[in-house]
Amino acid sequence: MSIEGKVVAITGASSGIGRATAKLLAEQGAFVALGARNEQALQALVDEITATGGKAVFKRTDVRHRSDLEELVAFAVARGGRLDVIVNNAGVGPISRFDALRVDDWDAMIDVNFRGTLYGIAAALPVFGRQQSGHVVNVVSTAGLQMLPTMGVYAATKNAVRTATEVLRQEAGPNLRVTEVSPGIIATHFGDTITDPPAKKMIEQQLGGIAISPDAIARGILYALEQPPEVDVGSVVIRPTAQG
Repeated sequence: MSIEGKVVAITGASSGIGRATAKLLAEQGAFVALGARNEQALQALVDEITATGGKAVFKRTDVRHRSDLEELVAFAVARGGRLDVIVNNAGVGPISRFDALRVDDWDAMIDVNFRGTLYGIAAALPVFGRQQSGHVVNVVSTAGLQMLPTMGVYAATKNAVRTATEVLRQEAGPNLRVTEVSPGIIATHFGDTITDPPAKKMIEQQLGGIAISPDAIARGILYALEQPPEVDVGSVVIRPTAQG
């Protein structure tokens, strides 16, 4: 099945997995509406996509604010005529041990990773309901599958999304598809949000050793989108072969 002509909204689209997904889907003929906080990076990405014949627009989006997600969805519908997919990808990972007591970082992960995804779902569902079709893709993490020190709050937010995604899938009925994609160690700017020096050093060492390209996740998302309407790819795990 082709995704040509599909309208796809993507959060966290300015870098990493979001950027790779936007480029790949646009190359396949989708109209992509991109959201993130970094307007300069979004504009550069839109310019790159349109320069090669793709279709892309952007709107500054902070997923911590419900109104921003509502505006991104409305913008996608206004510019694309409908909304076929929302990719809730925006996330932060300022990981640390619990006894470091970086409570502000805990709040940031809850607000962006979990609350931001819920806001994306809430913004898209009324549109999908009117259309009697749609696809929710939530980017989660293998951190919620294998519990490790420093990952407690981060993994908890991702597992909260995993739980919400599965329940949404069960509630969705025959016209809404729901997919969670769990990336492993990916070469992104994940470490940039880490404020705890020991945790930051650990992640940088891991990323330098075995991290794979975010293009691998983009291809996984494309796979889920390309299935026939009656086929729902519920869960995809993509990680380096060297990851334990």
